[in-house]
Amino acid sequence: MSQYIPDPNAEVGHCVHRITMHPSRPGVLFMQKHWDVTRSDDAGESWHEVSGDLPSDFGFPIGVHAHEPETIYVVPIKSDSEHYPPDGKLRVYRSWTGGHEWEALTRGLPQANCYVNVLRGAMSVDTLDSCGVYFGTTGGQVYGSADAGDNWEPIVRDLPAVLSVEAQTLP
Repeated sequence: MSQYIPDPNAEVGHCVHRITMHPSRPGVLFMQKHWDVTRSDDAGESWHEVSGDLPSDFGFPIGVHAHEPETIYVVPIKSDSEHYPPDGKLRVYRSWTGGHEWEALTRGLPQANCYVNVLRGAMSVDTLDSCGVYFGTTGGQVYGSADAGDNWEPIVRDLPAVLSVEAQTLP
């Protein structure tokens, strides 16, 4: 459901922020859109909401774990008019189950007075065995986790707003 469009169940008119899939299951798609995190199990023919217990279902990026196709990541923000994390706490949320049930990943991320945004192209997941996750903020920080999101470290600070983050592994 999307609030603010004339028919929230309409087939068209939704504001799609990001779509991702796991390469081993191209028919399963995950989408972060204006006011929803959704999932399709039929290559986009139908969608169902999987926002579950997120503190906000508004955000921009969405990523999928390189080796666990049911593990997805989002960074919720407060609202479409307030582009910063709820309560000023920067958190990545992970679902091991393809949605509905989410856990906050906070270790190493600022948990007070953090008023940045993570834009739609500013999250990436690598293909290493332990699966690294990376994201950049509008405050110019790039954070990385070498252990699928359990622990985070700042990689760089003091950049201009980070619009895009890509991860590439060498053979």
